[in-house]
Amino acid sequence: MTIEAVRRFLAEKAPDIAIIELDSVTATVAQAAEAHGVEPAQIAKTLSLRVGDRPMLIVTSGTTRLDNRKARAILGGKPRMLNAEEVMEMTGHPVGGVCPFGLPRTLPIYCDLSLRAFDEVVPAAGAINAALRIAPDRLAGLVGGEWVDICEAPKEEQTA
Repeated sequence: MTIEAVRRFLAEKAPDIAIIELDSVTATVAQAAEAHGVEPAQIAKTLSLRVGDRPMLIVTSGTTRLDNRKARAILGGKPRMLNAEEVMEMTGHPVGGVCPFGLPRTLPIYCDLSLRAFDEVVPAAGAINAALRIAPDRLAGLVGGEWVDICEAPKEEQTA
C-alpha cells in the first residue's frame, strides 16, 4: 500500500503531479531510465542510510555515488546503508520504490546538488513500477530537503 501513501501525499501537497504506473519493473536506475525514456542520470534515486541511530534519506542523480568523505563531514559520522527490512520499516516503501514522499515519519532528507543538472528528474513513487516527474527544486521543497554536495560523479564523468 505504499504507493497509496505517495498518492495521499501528492493529493495534499502537489495535486498537479501524477504518478506514472508501468507494467514493467523499474526498480533499478537502468530499468527506470529505459522505461521513462531519460538518461540514467535523470533518475532521482533515494538512498536509505543511518548514521549511528539516526536514519535519513539522500536523493541523488541516478549515476552518482555517495562520497564517503563528504558524507562523514556533512552527516557527522560514517553512513551505513540500510537493509531491505530496515528500509521498509523506515520509509514504508520497498527497495526499488523508495522515495521521499508519503513517509510514515519525519526523516532528514538531503538532496544532492547533482539533481540540479536537470530541469526535471524522475524519482520512484512508492512501488517498483511507479515514478513521477518533478523539477528538482520542487522535489526538495515538497519534502523539506536540504541541498548538499554529498555525492560524486562516476569516474568517467569526473575526467571528461
